[in-house]
Amino acid sequence: MAANLSIAVPSKGRLKDQASELFERAGIGLRKSGHERGYRGALAGLDGVEVVYLSAAEIVHQLKAGGVHLGVTGEDLIRETLGDVDGSVEFLRPLGFGRADVVVAVPDCWIDVGGMADLEDVAAQFARAHGRRLRVATKYMNLTRRFFAGHGVTGYRIVESVGATEATPAAGTAELIVDITTTGTTLRANNLKVLEDGLILKSQAHLFASRVASWDASATKLRDAILTRLKP
Repeated sequence: MAANLSIAVPSKGRLKDQASELFERAGIGLRKSGHERGYRGALAGLDGVEVVYLSAAEIVHQLKAGGVHLGVTGEDLIRETLGDVDGSVEFLRPLGFGRADVVVAVPDCWIDVGGMADLEDVAAQFARAHGRRLRVATKYMNLTRRFFAGHGVTGYRIVESVGATEATPAAGTAELIVDITTTGTTLRANNLKVLEDGLILKSQAHLFASRVASWDASATKLRDAILTRLKP
């Protein structure tokens, strides 16, 4: 029987494990179809739902394109990737896992830099001394640009991070970073501090609904059934 609703869940890592635990507790456990390493499945006890296993980043793209009705992924990825968040997805429910803060962090030795207002002054001094802009290492280029613009900080350029972002200042490839943190331990280990007003986003995993997917009465009924089971 063809599925009436599709839901994308993370295919690997801690998000996958936590999503599996969440659905299991709700009595609609994730069940893979066919081979254990396959990428399709179903929800136990809820007919008409197809589970699609994708990377957390690909889930965002599928929600945007309407390729799936629902998706479990991080708010940080949604807000970084989608230009029109409210027009693309609906926030159905925070899920209580995958928590991480997206923050602006600078070296501990920048004693006089406590907040975003100090960064523009530092950028001007840095440009006079070194003839170039401050480099900000990050995987969150869009969130960074919007946040910095909101604080009137312009004297910087983004260096896209492909590895351990927190290590870039010590390596000399950036002066400061925008990255995710849960406890701050890794930042402190790399002699970095979060600016007083440097919290860009408090993120966690959410259940999202695509606004452009094909919603009929059956899909809507299944969505409501899933929401009822996934009570906070």
